[in-house]
Amino acid sequence: MAGVILVTAAMVSAASFAQTVPVPKPAPKGRDGAPPSGGPSITGATQAPPNPVIPDPRRNVPSSIFQTFDANQKAQAAKVSAYLSSLSTLVGNFVQVGPDGSKTQGDFYIQKPGKVRFEYDAPSPIDIVADGSSLVVRDRKLATQDVYPLSQTPLRFLLSDRIDLMKDTNVVSVSADDVFVSVTIEEKQALVGTSRLMLMFGAKDGQLKQWTVTDPQGYDTTIAVYNLDTSKKLDPGMFKIDFTNYGPSPG
Repeated sequence: MAGVILVTAAMVSAASFAQTVPVPKPAPKGRDGAPPSGGPSITGATQAPPNPVIPDPRRNVPSSIFQTFDANQKAQAAKVSAYLSSLSTLVGNFVQVGPDGSKTQGDFYIQKPGKVRFEYDAPSPIDIVADGSSLVVRDRKLATQDVYPLSQTPLRFLLSDRIDLMKDTNVVSVSADDVFVSVTIEEKQALVGTSRLMLMFGAKDGQLKQWTVTDPQGYDTTIAVYNLDTSKKLDPGMFKIDFTNYGPSPG
């Protein structure tokens, strides 16, 4: 699994990220890349992979659970909640940038509630599958997989049938500019520390563009999505977890 920072390292919880993904050394530097002029439009034409917007590691995000928001911020969060709640299926491509700057690509399939599949392009042997209750990170080459409760991963926010971000999560930041609307959710876990999930949506079309997970050590993993399709019918079999041919990871 080395060299592949899970797409759910942007989704698998801080605890599972810390347990399964080697921490890159040294810490990443110089990730102040300028954002692109705009997010990819969601149209019928196939789009080229986007360049993920890497958050400034020096950003100061409020951590107070009592953070207050003005009417515009609450309206933006409500709009994002309505969009996420409206999705039943979502299919597309993704580009992932790990904490060490490594870039990988692949395809993803979401069937709400609770089901998702991420397939990394070769040479990566990684698949990630959630069946509604469990999530596995599978290594096809080694025929091993790590299993996590879906309820303990930030992925549940994207896979919930209905969600009100302001009521159901600890939102610590809502911001908007001409390109993106960004919502940051904070999770505190007693044994591992605090992690954050930043969701970014197109300011013009309201569509999901990317997300970034910051683990308790401060490492970011960013996933940008494109070529989104909400109309495809998906085979339920692609979300089944294989416990027969794949054993637990050693260790």
